[in-house]
Amino acid sequence: MYTTLEWVALGIWIFVIIVFVYGIIAIHDIPASVARKRNHPHVDAIEAAGWVSLFMMHALWPFLWIWAFYYRPELEEEKQSQIQKLEEEMDGIRAALSAMQLARTEGRLNDISTGSTTATQDNGKEA
Repeated sequence: MYTTLEWVALGIWIFVIIVFVYGIIAIHDIPASVARKRNHPHVDAIEAAGWVSLFMMHALWPFLWIWAFYYRPELEEEKQSQIQKLEEEMDGIRAALSAMQLARTEGRLNDISTGSTTATQDNGKEA
């Protein structure tokens, strides 16, 4: 029969295996928790890819780490302000273009120059 020391060794092995499995799962959840902390818009995708990476022998995990840390909320606010500025500029351009089209249809701009100029040739004669 088994001795008490063998049962203790078996218990230690079971404890080590449980801690090891839990540790691997906890490590694979780090990118998802970072993304959650940063209010990343793709938290669910990062978390799902973490589980897929767990079963793919950790192939995706470094990319998930980069993906989670790449998003910075303070840069998102700056991007949004730049987008608003560009939208305002586009509205101004659209207004100017519609004013030019209106003026052309009313006959005020009969000849719109495209930047090309006509050159006169003197056919080899000097003045």
